[in-house]
Amino acid sequence: MPNFSVNVPQLSSLHSTPKVKRGGTTRMNLCADQVFDKMLLWRGMATKMKFPSCPAAELSDFRRSNKRRSTRRMVSCRAAGADGGRVAVGDDVFSVTTSSKYEVDYLGQSTKGDLNLKLDPLQSFGDGQATLEGPIEEVARAEAQAAENLIRELGIQGPFSAQHSPRGIFCSRTLNLRSISAIGYDMDYTLMHYNVMAWEGKAYDYCMENLKSMGFPVDGLAFDPELVIRGLMIDKEKGNLVKADRFGYVKRAMHGTKMLSNKAVSEIYGRELVDLRNQNRWEFLNTFFSVSEALAYAQMVDRLDDGCISADLGTLDYKGLYKAVAKALFRAHVEGQLKSEIMSKPELFVEPDPELPLALLDQKEAGKKLLLITNSDYHYTDKMMKHSFNKFLPNDMDWRDLFDMVIVSARKPEFFQMSHPLYEVVTGEGLMRPCFKAETGGLYSGGSAQMIESSLNVHGDEILYVGDHIYTDVSVSKVHLRWRTALICRELEEEYKALIGSRGHREELIELINQKEVVGDLFNQLRLALQRRSKGRPAQTLAATNLDDQELTETMQKLLIVMQRLDDKIGLMLESDGELFNERWGFLSRAGLWDKSHLMRQIEKYADIYTSRVSNFLNYTPFMYFRSQEQSLAHDSPLPDAGMEN
Repeated sequence: MPNFSVNVPQLSSLHSTPKVKRGGTTRMNLCADQVFDKMLLWRGMATKMKFPSCPAAELSDFRRSNKRRSTRRMVSCRAAGADGGRVAVGDDVFSVTTSSKYEVDYLGQSTKGDLNLKLDPLQSFGDGQATLEGPIEEVARAEAQAAENLIRELGIQGPFSAQHSPRGIFCSRTLNLRSISAIGYDMDYTLMHYNVMAWEGKAYDYCMENLKSMGFPVDGLAFDPELVIRGLMIDKEKGNLVKADRFGYVKRAMHGTKMLSNKAVSEIYGRELVDLRNQNRWEFLNTFFSVSEALAYAQMVDRLDDGCISADLGTLDYKGLYKAVAKALFRAHVEGQLKSEIMSKPELFVEPDPELPLALLDQKEAGKKLLLITNSDYHYTDKMMKHSFNKFLPNDMDWRDLFDMVIVSARKPEFFQMSHPLYEVVTGEGLMRPCFKAETGGLYSGGSAQMIESSLNVHGDEILYVGDHIYTDVSVSKVHLRWRTALICRELEEEYKALIGSRGHREELIELINQKEVVGDLFNQLRLALQRRSKGRPAQTLAATNLDDQELTETMQKLLIVMQRLDDKIGLMLESDGELFNERWGFLSRAGLWDKSHLMRQIEKYADIYTSRVSNFLNYTPFMYFRSQEQSLAHDSPLPDAGMEN
């Protein structure tokens, strides 16, 4: 492969791009294989750590090994991060904004971690100085075009093209990733994605077995994940599953497993809003783990309505039935049968993602401290992470080499709200002992988020936490600690494709609605003219006043027939809108044609960024500046020209 030489000083300018030329001698030479093969970032990493066979005798060595994990860094390709570390290439040209010298930019984001020039910006370029002179608007236009060309030449996907794809990272609140010092990760459905049919299907099976042992009729019931989606709410008082819009108004509802008509929904919920603070009534389906519970509950509501539940179980209402289902599923998790089966054959339940370890390695080598904070216990975490990560890591690395700190049995959301006793896991068998201070490189059980902040000396918006649970992971960490947050929502990939597939359907639907609006506006004007005429008053205009009575009546009749037929057509099309994603509930993020779902409102409120999987960070860089998009308002319609009268 040919060699490329990169003019390093140009990389330092915010308004310039590196010029690539063949041959010559420069500060940094990159083989094309090196440009495209990110696996080179893995050279020089540490080898797999072995747990001591005799913890009592080798405990001190074990703890020193833990500390060494956190200090292992690459020799060949070290990048600078938010901690102000040295840059291996060009450190005489660049400096990194440190925690003590950062400022706030025009979007309110910290400049910590930004790369700066040590030399005068123009003098450092020598012969290239002329290319940066002149009005900045002209310089930026030329350099932006050059940047697009270079990205295309290098074969690298730019962040803007990545954003417009099923695997984009979408921004609700502007986030400067350079200013992030630590990134924490949840494990289940975040760092590893389970096969929903396998994992939730198995959870459903154990739940049904427990319900049967309690005396509930479960024969003939089967797991059907299409019956429910994330973001629905269980109404424990009425035995319904509902989908609400961003304001809390119910738009679709299902009693048991039977969808309710629009009229029934209006009669039941027309005068009330979903209030998730009322946990005695509402249960929000935050994550994939809720699928098996919601499905089992809906099916048992049918059995209760049909009178199939024995009187021996006592008098059951819908709320009592929910408690029984929740108890049965809780037993499946607590008694360990479910996780034991998954640990014995993880390949049947986990969908591997070879790109994920590289995404984390990029972040680690950019100076980010990586944390694993999971509610799962040590044995399950170690088994599943080894299965999901180790085979994709080079040089016999272990999954723990990626993380500066690991917290198991974290007890989220309480982990973010209060302090619990901290224990250090000191052997490979999971033996623990009390601990009063966490250290970098350690493996712990319990503790609190405040403990992490104190141990790593990072606080608040210096930390990004990534998880799949809108409440346990995202909402609580933001509300109580002001951590920055990212939500993992695997369904986004399927929804993105469904939205593209539904584009023609939605365009036709919008066209019909617009036609109905035009026809309806004329009908309403004629109706007003008729009303005024009946009271002996003139219509809105002279022409409307002079309309013949018969012409006025016939025109209104014709318009009314057209509107009624349009209503029938639009109603059917609205019911089928989103069926490419889910036949019953429509799109995950929408409630109706234009409005957002309650789930989407929660995501926008609590998740600074959201995406379908952690490995999507590979399409960006650890230095990405995520900028939120313009938010449309009801009065954002095209404004009149400045010269027009008010």
